[in-house]
Amino acid sequence: MYFTYERPDFDISDPKEIRRVIEEAYCNGRESARAGTVADYIPELKKASAEDFGLCVCAPDGTVIALGETEKRFSIQSISKVINLAASLKYLGFRETFSHVMMEPSGDPFNSILKLDAASELPFNPMINAGAIQVMGTLSNIMDFDDLLGFAKAFCMDDDIVLNEAVYRSESETGDRNRAIVYLLKSKGVLRGDAEKTLDLYFRMCSLNVSARTLANMGLLIANAGRNPFTGKHVLHPGYVRTIRSLMYTCGLYDESGEYGVLVGIPSKSGVGGGITASVSGRWGIGTYGPALDAKGNSAGGIAALQHMSHLLRLNVFD
Repeated sequence: MYFTYERPDFDISDPKEIRRVIEEAYCNGRESARAGTVADYIPELKKASAEDFGLCVCAPDGTVIALGETEKRFSIQSISKVINLAASLKYLGFRETFSHVMMEPSGDPFNSILKLDAASELPFNPMINAGAIQVMGTLSNIMDFDDLLGFAKAFCMDDDIVLNEAVYRSESETGDRNRAIVYLLKSKGVLRGDAEKTLDLYFRMCSLNVSARTLANMGLLIANAGRNPFTGKHVLHPGYVRTIRSLMYTCGLYDESGEYGVLVGIPSKSGVGGGITASVSGRWGIGTYGPALDAKGNSAGGIAALQHMSHLLRLNVFD
């Protein structure tokens, strides 16, 4: 759905109008999910119901609007790349992190190795598989899974995140393309960790069980400059958060990032488990769950809902 750009004829700061638009967005998301299909290249993911859809909006004052399947747990998949990047920036710093991975959109599918093999020694950005695996290689030298899980709980403000063992096994058994990526990085001499340990940590982080509420919490922490609004604790430095928001905007929806940036314009990250986390600076974290995916591997319902909200409530970063 493409929108015209007329201004809405209602007060976009009115809480009742905001809720009305969010409810409309939820309905649009549920309807649009019918056009998508559930991922099946990881066997465990194809067990999801294509009809599921949830939309959760969280504000710093504790206000939560939750519609549909917002508490149902599913695997985080590529949204974990945001957590991994945040951990690398926090514990290794900006210079060290980006000496091993670039910051450029690739324009290729998330699991492509074409540019890595032909155009560059380093992966293009941390939001594609090759870049996330490279980031994990550096992290694997200083953190184990329990460390990363603890950081994920703090970053998502969700102490109930656990490893989905079934998804992890499924990832490990079918992840041959990711094995190809990690050994290609090793062959180029740029991988900074043990190949098998790096890959195992990558699979585990992709298999974290989250919900739409979890993803809204993550978006809220990012929207709040890395500070937990309920405890006052800074989980991540604001400068690092700005870097993450920039990469979410330019690279967060695979090779659909450019179109999404125009039509939605909110820093976001998607995963083939059906989730999208979105961050409206200083205002909201938004999480969606809809495992029916479009041709690019992004949640069809999630994009429709976020597009509706962004247009009518003027959430685009350039508005």
